[in-house]
Amino acid sequence: MGNTIKAFVAFIPGDRCQNYVVGDLQEMPLDKMVDLSGSQLRHFPVHVCSFTDLVKLYLSDNHLNSLPPELGQLQNLQILALDFNNFKALPQVVCTLKQLCILYLGNNKLCNLPNELSLLQNLRTLWIEANCLTQLPDVVCELSLLKTLHAGSNALRFLPGQLQHLHELRTIWLSGNLLTEFPTVLLHMPLLEVIDVDRNSIRYFPSLAHLPGLKLVIYDHNPCRNAPKVRKGVRRVGRWAEETPEPDPRKARRYALAKEESQEPLPPAPHPLLSPTSS
Repeated sequence: MGNTIKAFVAFIPGDRCQNYVVGDLQEMPLDKMVDLSGSQLRHFPVHVCSFTDLVKLYLSDNHLNSLPPELGQLQNLQILALDFNNFKALPQVVCTLKQLCILYLGNNKLCNLPNELSLLQNLRTLWIEANCLTQLPDVVCELSLLKTLHAGSNALRFLPGQLQHLHELRTIWLSGNLLTEFPTVLLHMPLLEVIDVDRNSIRYFPSLAHLPGLKLVIYDHNPCRNAPKVRKGVRRVGRWAEETPEPDPRKARRYALAKEESQEPLPPAPHPLLSPTSS
């Protein structure tokens, strides 16, 4: 859709908006992409499923909670964006789109993922951040070509050991979960390049210096007593990273207390007019 249509859509009530957008999509786009993001859709326009050569379909930021079985006709689809909707369960039809490489499911209400997701063996990138996941679904560990996993802003307390079966995984984002310990399974994944455990409750970090592929580790906003040790050249983002030396773990508590004391307000300086004057 063009910018003119998207701008006009913002001023149309919900039902009329959907009719207008659907009416605008009567032919297969030349770029094989349909972008209906932010169109206030409550129902997916079924006739889009007739565009069987479609490669990219963006449905972000709508009010969708289901998808029609006709979506299965889009067997050439490689990118599907369903983020910022109202899905409480992933529609089974999504698992029939076997050419999918990128799947956006963030900012929904998902508590789990169906076992049939394992059929998406071409999936390289999976976004499941900001859902209602209390544990990482086991089926994720069956996506053998997965390279990037975004699972932040959930309620994860641990990661399953099966995750190390994902030999292609290079980047894992776990910011904003409920981890109290650094996930042990990540220590057995030498090809990981980016690990993000920002904003968790991890108090101690094991050494990551044995991970030869690691390029970046983000561990900020954790109540940690130490920084993770890494190989030379690996960037760390967090307390005691590049800008300040990491203290001896035995001195960490003393360091924290000293920092708290340094942040206490100083007594007010005497007012100039009240200062003693020389005779």
